[in-house]
Amino acid sequence: MTHQHPLLRAAQAFRALHEPGRPLVLPNAWDAVSAAVVQDAGAAAIATTSAGLAWALGAADGDRLRRDQALAAVARVAAAVRVPVSADIEGGYAGDAAGVGDTVAAVIDAGAVGVNIEDARYEPGGAPLRTVAEQVERIAAARAAADRAGVPLFVNARIDTFLRGAGGVDLTLGRAAAFLAAGADGIFVPGAVEPGTVKALVAGTDGPLNVMVGPGAPPVAELAALGVARISAGAGLAQAAHALVHRAARELLREGTYGSLAGGFDYAELNTLVTRA
Repeated sequence: MTHQHPLLRAAQAFRALHEPGRPLVLPNAWDAVSAAVVQDAGAAAIATTSAGLAWALGAADGDRLRRDQALAAVARVAAAVRVPVSADIEGGYAGDAAGVGDTVAAVIDAGAVGVNIEDARYEPGGAPLRTVAEQVERIAAARAAADRAGVPLFVNARIDTFLRGAGGVDLTLGRAAAFLAAGADGIFVPGAVEPGTVKALVAGTDGPLNVMVGPGAPPVAELAALGVARISAGAGLAQAAHALVHRAARELLREGTYGSLAGGFDYAELNTLVTRA
């Protein structure tokens, strides 16, 4: 008798949330409590922000975390919520494609049913992006690892052409086609929010398109009308939360007052949120 993986239904449910025109909206979390709070706000799924997660662990963003650190944090997020979880695993926390496969297997073990894998490189003086051939191998390894586990993991291929100033629509679409052919399920292009650009990316991508939003970006309704299937806040919530910490600390230290603390969570309510999973 064949036994289904316990994450099968969650993975299928997460996959079904990617609907062009009715996008999955993800206010990204970075630890167990932020995940519980985002779930309570009504999110249909939780996606981690690699930057926010790295900062919470005392590291800078940009492939500086160890795999075990990142995956332990993902496991805590998955344990804290009841909705599907997708993990931002940066470049895969590995030097080669086989290592990316190992990371993906560990992500599934941690309880996540989706991953973001980016094509950016961070070596000083090096090219801003991995070659298409190298990234294709890494995505194929991720897909194979998920298939071996029996989980229809949603592999979101992040293309950093716009974010790193490394190319425009045509180069992005060429990469998107190669990554989808290698086994990716969706394409994520952070840095692209101008309506004409988004429309061209949607039209030229044979899969659901994910964009990243923040102040100044078009509202969700406008992006939905353009055919976007997934909208992420990236590190935005983490940045806003840490800015509040800075303002409140500065007010307390300099003015001796506490106005910045007004409107905070009730202690008992927050305590309950993190123990409800």
